[in-house]
Amino acid sequence: MISTPLANRRWRAVLARDRGQDGRWFYAVKSTGVYCRPSCPSRRPRREAVVYFGSAAAAEKAGFRACRRCSPGGMTPAVRALRAACAYLEQHLDEPLRLAALAAAAGVSAPHLCRLFRRELGLTPRQLLAARRRERFAASGAASVTTALYEAGYGAPSRLYDRAAAPDGLTPLQLLRRGAGAEIGYTLTRSRLGWILLAATARGVCDIRLGADARRLQRELAARFAAARLERADRALAAWARAARALAAGASDHPDLPLDLRGTAFQRRVWALLRQIPRGETRTYAQVARALGRPRAARAVAAACARNPVALAIPCHRVVAARGLGGYHWGVARKRALLRRERAD
Repeated sequence: MISTPLANRRWRAVLARDRGQDGRWFYAVKSTGVYCRPSCPSRRPRREAVVYFGSAAAAEKAGFRACRRCSPGGMTPAVRALRAACAYLEQHLDEPLRLAALAAAAGVSAPHLCRLFRRELGLTPRQLLAARRRERFAASGAASVTTALYEAGYGAPSRLYDRAAAPDGLTPLQLLRRGAGAEIGYTLTRSRLGWILLAATARGVCDIRLGADARRLQRELAARFAAARLERADRALAAWARAARALAAGASDHPDLPLDLRGTAFQRRVWALLRQIPRGETRTYAQVARALGRPRAARAVAAACARNPVALAIPCHRVVAARGLGGYHWGVARKRALLRRERAD
């Protein structure tokens, strides 16, 4: 039997249609014989008619059938549509984007597909197509930029060079060489949260990551900046490492820490807003989305937090779920410790 506090939390999640609880548990309605995801858009049932299950299999074993609106036993209609759309884009990278054809492949209307992209992925179909072409350009192995750009599906050089100041911060030539020529220094330091790896370019700090294994952090850095020249720079980065340790201890923020951020336009907007959250305070993903003028983009905000490249310097740990801490790329225990230290100061 589920305890009363747990039942109360789950009922509040049903009322809020909390997507963050999807996959963790399911609720069933005794009067209809149907079981659903917590985020199901169907009319809310009466509380006394609801029972909870830890898995779809358990709900079906108890005699309930899957809801047709939220598809709790498999992919949701939204996920199916997005997968079909992404598969279509992958097969048509060499062609101009035709939104009507893309929507037809996904089985939904064009406006609905655009809303799904923004809500679930935090970008538009055109932005995804541009990102995939850029990835194919980087992996082409062609001898020249001109050859590679046409092989990647760009119709003209201007299409590629319009994105020269792209999220990865590399020129087309550097990108073709998978970062060759980019110079990045890094240092490792211990903190109250374990190891901190801090990396920087000539423009500022481009990567801060946390972990218990220093070698793993180095491997992750090398994978992120493949073919760039990485060099240990403990002395040169000592001051910035001290600032990172202070942040890990819950000390005052360091707005003077220069950052070299690489992300999409939406991610940069989210990260800029996170830096405005005062130490000792938190905001929910939904509150951040509303502050951005995108009230339905809470999941995209959560994705941007997960892709924050500079832990601590951009305080994504101050963004929490509506009920509970929510996730954290470097572990919920570290998130909890950071918030506790900041509030105690």
